[in-house]
Amino acid sequence: MESEPSFGGRRTGCWLPRLRGNYGRMPNFKSMMDAWLEGRLPPVTAFEPDFATRLRLCMNHGDFSLAYSTVVQPGLSYFGDMNGYVAFATKMGHAFVLGDPVASEDERADYIRRFVAEMPRPCFVQVGGPTASVLADLGYRINQMGIESDLHLATHSFAGKRNETIRYSETWLRKKGYQIAECDGSIADSEQVRHISANWRKGRIVSRREMRFLNRPFETRLGPHMRRFMIVHPDGHAIAILDFDPIFKNGEVIGYTSAFKRKLVGTSAHAEIGLTKFAADRFKEEGRVRLSFGLSPLADIEASTFPESHLWRRSFEQAFRSRRVNEKIFNLQGQAAFKRRFHGARQASYIAFKRGSPIEMLALLRLLKTL
Repeated sequence: MESEPSFGGRRTGCWLPRLRGNYGRMPNFKSMMDAWLEGRLPPVTAFEPDFATRLRLCMNHGDFSLAYSTVVQPGLSYFGDMNGYVAFATKMGHAFVLGDPVASEDERADYIRRFVAEMPRPCFVQVGGPTASVLADLGYRINQMGIESDLHLATHSFAGKRNETIRYSETWLRKKGYQIAECDGSIADSEQVRHISANWRKGRIVSRREMRFLNRPFETRLGPHMRRFMIVHPDGHAIAILDFDPIFKNGEVIGYTSAFKRKLVGTSAHAEIGLTKFAADRFKEEGRVRLSFGLSPLADIEASTFPESHLWRRSFEQAFRSRRVNEKIFNLQGQAAFKRRFHGARQASYIAFKRGSPIEMLALLRLLKTL
């Protein structure tokens, strides 16, 4: 999911919680209220893994799209032990788990049950079907929150008519004299990368802030095992960036997740498509098996196969269709359409909650930096 503010606020065409009165204009009061509410949460068993421990566990068990983000994202807390962990954050007295547990598949259910036993009614955000199934057995309601899509690189091909526009984008770039390359640090330094990112943000629907939690802040320097690809203008300066997070299994990088896209305002739409194809071809040549496009938020929402909230399903569907949301807050439809171009395998992503109250959803929206 690309870093951009999410939905919420007034007249969105859907029923979503929002702050009223002067609360949103009083940051000191908000901080005091947040501290008071979060102080009411019970302490969980202490586990503060250092970066090396988190990375080791992710390299062994980080086979889902958000796993690497749980390692490097600032501000997260952790529940678990030296064999695995649950990553979470708190806001307004509510706890929100980020993705699935980073643990062996046969132990993930145990980490979930243990955490739920210590933390009252935590909400689980962007989890897969197996985690959703465990939570349903614990009395949770499970709603779809969008679609994740992957390319299975071992069998994928960009040949054929349905991929004609993707091939054309790469060809167009090369014919116009653009260079597509992986960045080893010699193409653009940190200052140039920072400039591209800042310029990109000026063209966003809401430019003053970016989403967090589901996305972490963009960094000019890559973390361990990350990859960066760039497009270089014929005159020699970089104009577009595409960063990837690693996906691991048993200590090996088996694939990548598209993490950040940045480009100078006015850069051709062919840039993102051509960059993505180039990277996918490179990963396939290296023998990687998977390229994840991450979450298309609120896209193709359907009835869950688990007990769910009909209210929140309708709200998510309305938000995705809302013209105001897509034009003024977050281009949900455009992001989903871009990912559909690549015809990846699709699977539902879920949000799970015990209550799903308006206050809980408001806390989640504030955690995402949407208010």
